[in-house]
Amino acid sequence: MAGLMAGFGHYTHAVVRGIPVSLAKEALRSSQTEVDLAKAVKEQEAYVEVLRTRLGLEVVELPADESLPDCVFVEDAAVVCGDTALITRPGAESRRGETEAMKGALKDLNLNIVEMTDENATLDGGDVLFTGREFFVGLSKRTNQRGAEILADAFKDYAVSTVPVLEGLHLKSFCSMGGPGLIVIGSSEPAQKALKIMQQMSDHRYDKLTVPDDLAANCIYMNLPSKGHVLLHCTAEEFPESAKVFEKLKDHMLIPTSNLEKVKVDGALTCCSVLINKKANI
Repeated sequence: MAGLMAGFGHYTHAVVRGIPVSLAKEALRSSQTEVDLAKAVKEQEAYVEVLRTRLGLEVVELPADESLPDCVFVEDAAVVCGDTALITRPGAESRRGETEAMKGALKDLNLNIVEMTDENATLDGGDVLFTGREFFVGLSKRTNQRGAEILADAFKDYAVSTVPVLEGLHLKSFCSMGGPGLIVIGSSEPAQKALKIMQQMSDHRYDKLTVPDDLAANCIYMNLPSKGHVLLHCTAEEFPESAKVFEKLKDHMLIPTSNLEKVKVDGALTCCSVLINKKANI
């Protein structure tokens, strides 16, 4: 099996998208909490500012599309690993139009584009956890076995294992990578069960960082040349107990990043960007 991907966590570019006004009323959601649109826009601006200014990534900002209320959640539209970008087929039909703009942006970055055209396949990027060594794909309301098979075909260098997601929207609704070999996981029973399955299926040993709140387990890890280990994670205002747990990561630059509004429409931190490591053209 492949070892740890060279440069795991190293990114040069991020693709993000604006928030449409339609998000507040029309975005898909599992709860009926009211979204404060102005706050959601501010939150997204702060998120993009961290990527661009604090972390120095080249940010490609796609315009919002009013006919696609969920379009800010770009992660679901593509899975990028190395030089290959898999354009997904989102599980919710209302979101399938989101992949067009994403495909254009990734083409412009000269990535090798693979499109998921099989009408029996569904895959949301939020169900895809890349550990640097292998892929875990959540089988959820939005992602099916055929979607996972096409992903395995697109990224042949890595093993791909599937994990049932019995509660929550996506696999990454309760886990993410916190560093090379470190899985951040929520403490609920479904989250812990999923972790157990991942551990059983893998030839690798992963360390785990358990946080009390499942949603707080969704964070963004990067390893940047001038910054070292970086982690964007929930704020103490959202999840005070979980925020304390991240403070144990003494080697990381910790960046609390607010997600109070977007979480109301099931958005998490990883949902709002597609991260890319583009090799310099020599």
